[in-house]
Amino acid sequence: MVVLDTAIVNVALPVIQRALHFTSDDLQWIVTAYTLSFGGFLLLGGRVADLYGRKRAFLAGVTAFGAASLVTGLSDSSTVMIVARGVQGLAAAFMSPAALSILLVTFTEGNERNRALGVWSAVAAGGAAAGVMVGGILTQYVNWRWNFFVNVPVSLGVVWAAWRILPAHASESEHNDLDLVGAALVTTGLIELVYGITKAPLYGWRSHATLTYLVSAAVLLIGFVGNEARTKHPLVPLAIFRIRNLSGANLTQAPIIAGMFSMFFFLSLYMQNTLGFSPSRSGLAYLPVTIIIGVVATFVSRQVGRIGYKPMMVMAPLIMSAGLYLLQKIPVGGSYVHNVLPGLSLVAIGAGMSFVSVTIAATSGVPSQLSGLASGILNTSQQVGGALGLAILSGVAASAAASTLASAAGSPAALPQAAVDGYQAAFRVGMWFTIAASACALTVVRQRLGAVAASPAGAPTSSSAGGTKVEPAPVSLQG
Repeated sequence: MVVLDTAIVNVALPVIQRALHFTSDDLQWIVTAYTLSFGGFLLLGGRVADLYGRKRAFLAGVTAFGAASLVTGLSDSSTVMIVARGVQGLAAAFMSPAALSILLVTFTEGNERNRALGVWSAVAAGGAAAGVMVGGILTQYVNWRWNFFVNVPVSLGVVWAAWRILPAHASESEHNDLDLVGAALVTTGLIELVYGITKAPLYGWRSHATLTYLVSAAVLLIGFVGNEARTKHPLVPLAIFRIRNLSGANLTQAPIIAGMFSMFFFLSLYMQNTLGFSPSRSGLAYLPVTIIIGVVATFVSRQVGRIGYKPMMVMAPLIMSAGLYLLQKIPVGGSYVHNVLPGLSLVAIGAGMSFVSVTIAATSGVPSQLSGLASGILNTSQQVGGALGLAILSGVAASAAASTLASAAGSPAALPQAAVDGYQAAFRVGMWFTIAASACALTVVRQRLGAVAASPAGAPTSSSAGGTKVEPAPVSLQG
């Protein structure tokens, strides 16, 4: 539900825009309100799971998510929808890290956890593509509102099953003090940052309004780091970032998600507005992505123990960049088979590889009492990367389209080409995002062959790959 809801609305965006009278500038907030709220509160959600119980946090998050989905589907204005989408993201921020944390403490680190994370990653990566496909079918043959209503019965079923199946979890921490000051600082700082970047193309990058948002975001985020260093029980013990591969994996993940989420956004607009696809046909166009990611993620989870995760983390973003390179050549009079499918398939292969390897790298060697926080950090890098990527690339696309229209003296005949020029520019910048992710994996992540064959979470591990020493996980992270 969490990943699907990030993408399910993409196909329905043109229909929702007409139904609720969204402006072109505000349309992206249907996606951004969800991803930004999700990313902003994930650290708090992950810490709540560690301190107050994973099962309790999971159940509360799923219940709130179902309720927010119902309100979103009933929205009668753009304002109500954006606010409800924000609440959806808030609920997801509590249930997602709790879910991954439950998985991490249930399976022993090594081959068993690798297989479990392979399933998790296939669902996570494939959910985005499945969301676009399901969204297209629901939008055309039922109603766009069912993109959100569908979560209600699913939420009820998940709550019932989780209540019966999941074991109770008591906090493993010596305290249950939440760093609310830190949570407020990091959440508001991230919101200011993304909002400032989103509005920069409209206001101008050097305008007073843009600089005010960006400077205030910097002040809040610096204040957050200072607060975490001083407080007795921080929201994020800064020592957790001494786990080098956790830091490297998250730095790698953010630009990958930025490129991938933007691909779904702009391709959906291209197929419907330029190629004339119906919502259902546009959704079905993503079916190969779901299949490819599922197959690749399953294969990769079995190979990590043999070759390690670093080679895959380096190669996967490069495969995605090759796909985005092909997509940045889409023409006005293009076709799905020749101009969309090849690039889409390469991005899917890279996504299946990267999601598994990054998740394993980011969670191996983390003490179990901090598994919720580690899950929250990973999800934060994903969601903030998606929100920032969409904000930046929307601005890039708008600028390129405006340039084309200006050169054509605003002629209506130039509108199709202007739109495609904008999509092409977004894909080009997204390509460089993924190249940067590969460079980060190459230079920051250290190989842990087998990831690791079978060491308990948090235990010091000694292994070598090509003479590279593996750092043991820090053991004094509790503030």
